[in-house]
Amino acid sequence: MPVLLKYNEIELQIRKALFFLFCLTMFLVGYSSTAQSFSKLVNTQIGTEGTGLGCGFNFVGAAYPFGMIQFTPSFFTPQKGFVINQLSGAGCPHMGNFPVLPISGELLDSPENMENFDRYKSIHKSHAGYVSLEMSDKTMAKLTVSKRAAIANFVFDKSSEKGTILIGSGVGSTNITNAMVKITSDKTCEGFAEGGDFCGSETNYRIYFVAEFDRPSSEKGTWIKDKILKSSHQAFGSSSGAYFTFDTDKEVNYRIAVSYVSIENAKENLRSNSLEGGFSSYKEKAEKAWDSSLSKISITTSNKERRTQFYTHLYHALIHPNIVSDENGEYMGADFKIHKSKNSEQYSSFSVWDTYRTQAQLLAMLYPDESSDMMQSLVNFAEQSGGFGRWILANIETGIMHGDPTPTLIANSYVFGATNFDLKKAYQFMNSGATIPYSYSQNREIRPYLKQYMSMGFTKASMMLEYTSSDFAIGQFALKALGNKKDAEYFINRSQNWKNIYNSKNKWLNSKDANGNWKDLTKDWNEATHKNYFWMVPHNLKGLIDTIGGSKMAVKRLDKLFERLDAKYDEDWFAAGNEPDFQVPWIYNWTDAPYKTSEVIHRILNEMYTDKATGLPGNEDLGTMGAWYVFASIGLYPMIPGVAGFSVSSPQFDEVSIDFPNGKFIISGGSTETPYIKSLKLNGEKIKTPWIDWKDIKNGGSLKYNTSKKINESWGVNTLSPSYQKLKTITN
Repeated sequence: MPVLLKYNEIELQIRKALFFLFCLTMFLVGYSSTAQSFSKLVNTQIGTEGTGLGCGFNFVGAAYPFGMIQFTPSFFTPQKGFVINQLSGAGCPHMGNFPVLPISGELLDSPENMENFDRYKSIHKSHAGYVSLEMSDKTMAKLTVSKRAAIANFVFDKSSEKGTILIGSGVGSTNITNAMVKITSDKTCEGFAEGGDFCGSETNYRIYFVAEFDRPSSEKGTWIKDKILKSSHQAFGSSSGAYFTFDTDKEVNYRIAVSYVSIENAKENLRSNSLEGGFSSYKEKAEKAWDSSLSKISITTSNKERRTQFYTHLYHALIHPNIVSDENGEYMGADFKIHKSKNSEQYSSFSVWDTYRTQAQLLAMLYPDESSDMMQSLVNFAEQSGGFGRWILANIETGIMHGDPTPTLIANSYVFGATNFDLKKAYQFMNSGATIPYSYSQNREIRPYLKQYMSMGFTKASMMLEYTSSDFAIGQFALKALGNKKDAEYFINRSQNWKNIYNSKNKWLNSKDANGNWKDLTKDWNEATHKNYFWMVPHNLKGLIDTIGGSKMAVKRLDKLFERLDAKYDEDWFAAGNEPDFQVPWIYNWTDAPYKTSEVIHRILNEMYTDKATGLPGNEDLGTMGAWYVFASIGLYPMIPGVAGFSVSSPQFDEVSIDFPNGKFIISGGSTETPYIKSLKLNGEKIKTPWIDWKDIKNGGSLKYNTSKKINESWGVNTLSPSYQKLKTITN
């Protein structure tokens, strides 16, 4: 009997242990993103509130991965209803074409520019590919999208027997002067509009639309300015549109498609994006598209808020660039002629001055095919416009920002996996834009002051640092993509021109006038200060650090910069929401205090980002900030232009599983609570240098961190991360 009791006790203990392991497994799975619908881990409200440069400028509505339409209340004019194009995180009013607005009752007064309506009352649900809202008059609206169409479901409050839906043609988020709408039946209309402006630059693209309802209206008409035209089926010009009135006994479903080429192409886009099963079928397809795209990275964490933030930022990184070609392959070129893409999509919405720093690399790593099409789209644009643009909207080079960022974006994309595009033509335009003064992309000069830069070796400070960084990227592309050693040597050597503006008296990079005299230290820094832009020499950080006296001086200067993380662009501290600062935390890895890299990055993640609507420290800028958050979270940052590798920091999640095209790569050992690296193993081998080459992880493998709450000052010290000096002769 005692023996039997002993075995029973053992069996009971085993069962308890197995039950505990089962519960633990279910707990961990419950917090693993692999067990979730990825689209529903996204909170599209993050980054949608705030003011000025400290606001994300994100939209709350529905988008499709790299899709043609963003169906959403405009950030800038939400009172006008739901627009069909909106950039994610751009800080100036723009686009906002063809707003659709459901209102209770019949239309009694002209909507004019649709300015005088109330914005939506509340958001009921919002995740990737879907949003539902309640309007101020209790009308319910649901929005979703497909690749080239937008779909809405409207339910009017039955306290009124009638409900009206407005479609603005000569209405946008900026002033529109040329537009047309034509009612073609009791439930369809079509038309076009020309763009307004963006950050002070005219954007005279033309966009066409076709829209339809799922049931006939009881009344229809148009308006122009302050006049309702009940008997007219057409309207033209500014502050114009069409309206359709319905009985409120049933829901109303609405579909719209656009084209930058023609109304006929918009019709084909609408037909090709049709689904059986009503609104829910479109919603489900959009969610599945996001589930597939977001599942490229799977994280394990018990921190729900950080999980939501991560997938929202990854989502933001996958909205743009977006397709602008139609189902038949046609698109409007930069020469305002119709072109046809073959076996690929044509993309636009290139915020290149921003995205070359983070997003380009992420897309190339995860989506090399789409990224290759994006690079070919830039080459196509250059062929049609005369050269690479730096901020492209639709088929317009806006000329926003400075520098010559597109060569860097292309070089970065190439080395991280996007290789299927015309490399020779890409290099041709890189070279010409960097060596031929007064070259233009449409009516925007590609490199202002290039003649001075080439003859004297310097120009305006921050512009010049952008040029030297681009020069280095061009050299890397010439060497790696084309094997052109002669040109590579020329551009890599020219990238060392940053030394020409080092002022040994004040030990800062300092702008000069045309005669070579030092300007005031505060002059010629675009959207930053001299203390931020000083570190904009990512290709030769060792040289920069040695120039100011070595590691001790560099650490002291960095420590001072990071006393604050929330600086405005004109303040002398770190601005977490400003692109020139994005790479600076990793610069500690080039000093004798690499532990401070992870320390600062975890401070930024803890203090500057939240899961609230105000949770971004700056403009999202079409995926730039989203990609930064992804890289910071996984502990790898693509630091050097045109070089395939990462500077290392400690990740914030227990485990990160990344599905690269050639294999699964697993990062483990991270935590929000233990920021300091004690040791690190890459594919089972200990490494001491805080740098990892892309070639060592792109086919899969593992990166295992051992982290601690306690500062470890020894890991990563006395190692050499890449830094490129002037070359005499390239031999390999």
